[in-house]
Amino acid sequence: MNCSQVLAAIVVPACIFSSTCLAAAPQSFEPAALQADLRFAIDTIERQHPQLEHSTTQERLDAAAASIRGQLSRPMTQGEAWAAMAQLNPLLADGHLFIGLPNWRERSAEEVRKGTGFFPFEVKLDGLGYPVITAKLGGAATPYAGRRITQINGRDAQDIAYALLARMHGDTPAFRAALLSQRWWLGFAKLYGTPAVYDLQFAGSQTSHRVSAGHVLPAILQQEADFDRLYSCRINPDHTALMTVASFAWSDKAQFFKFTHDCFAWIKAASTQRLVIDVSANGGGDDDMWKEGILRYIASKPYKQGSTYVKRERDGSLSSGMIETATAPIPDEALQFSGKVEVLIGPLTYSSAVLFANVVRDYSFGTLTGIGNSARTQQSGGVQSVPLPNTGLVLSYPRFVLDPPSGAAAPRYLEPTDQITSP
Repeated sequence: MNCSQVLAAIVVPACIFSSTCLAAAPQSFEPAALQADLRFAIDTIERQHPQLEHSTTQERLDAAAASIRGQLSRPMTQGEAWAAMAQLNPLLADGHLFIGLPNWRERSAEEVRKGTGFFPFEVKLDGLGYPVITAKLGGAATPYAGRRITQINGRDAQDIAYALLARMHGDTPAFRAALLSQRWWLGFAKLYGTPAVYDLQFAGSQTSHRVSAGHVLPAILQQEADFDRLYSCRINPDHTALMTVASFAWSDKAQFFKFTHDCFAWIKAASTQRLVIDVSANGGGDDDMWKEGILRYIASKPYKQGSTYVKRERDGSLSSGMIETATAPIPDEALQFSGKVEVLIGPLTYSSAVLFANVVRDYSFGTLTGIGNSARTQQSGGVQSVPLPNTGLVLSYPRFVLDPPSGAAAPRYLEPTDQITSP
């Protein structure tokens, strides 16, 4: 089945945004406006992306756009327009290149304050594509933890997951599944509404469970706003130090740099010789946070964050080259760590966190452990976002594509060091 056939087979749920749906824009948009927005998105990608083949081919992009254009034949709300146009996202296969919902974090928090309830559980997709309950919405414990959901309000839960995955962005299916797990509550609301009660069926049981909607902030929104949920440092009983760094995007960089300084001071005082740096849920941010906050204490030689690159300049021209300037280690750093370093990666390790992991691997500052094959070692960046002129949906796209410091073609995907094979 080709790309056009796959997209044509996906039904766009017609969720009319009322009290049972996540509110977006109250107005609907006529087919001509919808199709104009799609043309704007495609034209912008073709004109501004520095290296389209990093994500897809022109032929596949054209076929997908034609299929989606055929679906924009009736008036749609903003949410319905997203459900149609976001079918481009998996094809684009890049966490920095997608059609998204504007201000979804702020809007979702406002909906909770107004009394809207979301899907009542945090979930994680299993290997078969079913959502498995991990906690109540917001992260509190639940006796339902570990239960696989097979039906939601009479719909097959696997079918729901497939419909949502067909609109997720990211490099690989594994990345998109992890991202959907984190945002299940949002995707479900956009495609199927926000009912007050959910009728759930679990694997191995014929009993139906009626569960009220959750009226708290989802876990990801709580985590992103709480320093102590993003960052932690501890010394385990086996004298292994664990530094959790779940983002390189914290606004108060001085607070982050103090955290890492204090963590390395504690590590030195405890004479710890093994450090695990957990970036398994780190979606990226600013490179200076890992350069100044982490590599300052573990780098033993000059390093570069990448090698060759291709870049779309602001005047529209393309340039390419190689990063020439290296960052030198600080020779008199009092808290220099010379023990064993392991960087824990996961399905959500992305963007600047991938660059960090690339540097650690390519300069032998440590080894990579955890779960790989979700994000490419060649990363895009310099993300720009523009609103689509009619619906207000947001197109995000990168300005450059950067190869890892080694410049090697393999590994193509970030993976544990012991799994890496030569090109």
